[in-house]
Amino acid sequence: MKTFRFLEINKLVYCILSIIAITVYFLKLNEYQLPMLIHNYLNDLLCLPLVLGIITYIIRFLKKDAQFKLPLGFVICLATYYAVYFEFYQPKINSRYTSDWIDVLLYFIGGFSYFFVTRFKMKKNN
Repeated sequence: MKTFRFLEINKLVYCILSIIAITVYFLKLNEYQLPMLIHNYLNDLLCLPLVLGIITYIIRFLKKDAQFKLPLGFVICLATYYAVYFEFYQPKINSRYTSDWIDVLLYFIGGFSYFFVTRFKMKKNN
C-alpha cells in the first residue's frame, strides 16, 4: 500500500514539474519576458529529473518491477552527456546554443536530486 502511495505522489510531482518546464518553454518561445533565473536556468535544472523519470518509468514498465531504481553511475553518465553535448558540442555547431558552466552544474544538481529523492522516498516507504 505504501509503495502505491509513493508511486502516485511521484506521478503528481512529475506532472507538476513537466507542466512548469513546458510552460517556461512556451513562454520563452513566445518571447514573454521571464525573470532571468527562470529564463536561463529553470529548465536546465528540471531537465535531468524529467528525463530520468521517463527512463525509470519505462524500465519499470518493461521489467514489471515497481522497485527499480537507476544506479548513481547512470545518473552521472547522463548528466555528463548532457553537459558535454549541450554546453560544449552544440555551441560550436549551432548559434542557438551558448556554453554556460552554470548549466553544467544544474544538470548535475538535477540528476543528483532525482537520485537522492527517489532513494530517500523508497527507503522511507519500505
